[in-house]
Amino acid sequence: MPRDLPLEKLCPLEFLPEVEDFLAFMELEKGLSAHTIEGYARDLGQAATFLRRQKVGSWKAVDSPHLTDWIYQLHEQGYAASSLARKLTALRSFATYLVKEELLPKNVTTLLASPKVVRPLPGTLTVEEVDALLNAPDEKTPHGLRGRAFLELFYSSGLRVSELANLTLQQIDLDSGYLRVYGKGSKERAVPIGRQAIAALNRYLDHGRPAFVRSTTDSAVFLSNRGQAMSRKTVWVLIRQYARLAGIEKPVKPHLLRHSFATHLLRGGADLRAIQELLGHSDITTTQIYTSVDDQRLLSDHARYHPRQKTSLPSENDHGQ
Repeated sequence: MPRDLPLEKLCPLEFLPEVEDFLAFMELEKGLSAHTIEGYARDLGQAATFLRRQKVGSWKAVDSPHLTDWIYQLHEQGYAASSLARKLTALRSFATYLVKEELLPKNVTTLLASPKVVRPLPGTLTVEEVDALLNAPDEKTPHGLRGRAFLELFYSSGLRVSELANLTLQQIDLDSGYLRVYGKGSKERAVPIGRQAIAALNRYLDHGRPAFVRSTTDSAVFLSNRGQAMSRKTVWVLIRQYARLAGIEKPVKPHLLRHSFATHLLRGGADLRAIQELLGHSDITTTQIYTSVDDQRLLSDHARYHPRQKTSLPSENDHGQ
């Protein structure tokens, strides 16, 4: 358990021993990070404080209605569904531990319903906005050649910003039109490179990258002014600058190009499983959020273009005239 964590100040004394043992177990046996342990401590301490106010004397006296009342109170106080879900995760892990250690006769969290966490829909750029963004760099300069190349590759292949920043020459095969990406969990996937991106990369590698090479340069594809691999922060700053040059008013961040890549593929008829593979999602449900984005577009187009949406309905006074 983190030494700086004032657990005795977070949790009432009558509930403290079990919480201390649980946190030590999660840290030493499960290997959870100090940040996660601290979050568990705060959530369990908050729950224990509520239980004491309800005249509950110990964890053994806790039942499901007590915890339901706590969650309901937090909801009334304006806690987000994501925060409530996190607190329930801490409670469930703690209850499982107490039952296993025979410190609780039954798991009192079994019947607790998880709040529905609504994931915000990712923003996207229109095809016209993407074209304007890709054309923003001045390819008469090495910096412009680099900008056009990484923007084209970003949008062509749907990479994560970390995957783009860490890309090496060995991962790219321009002749075959593929690159190999090492994503989350070091999972490797093959991603196609579009023709425009291949052309931009060839121009950059021949006429742009040599201007950035220094004696300490390694095999990174996209180099900073110091000859090192561009950082994720640099990529973010450059994309924002190019978006401003392109006249795009909405805030443009690196992930927006990845979202646009997926959404535009889906609208073009690509299979959701193929998009999942290209993005490197381990779970199809993560990819399915893009179907919601497209549904929103359909609703918007319907409201904008359907004749019965654009004309007002006749009023009652119009009848019989």
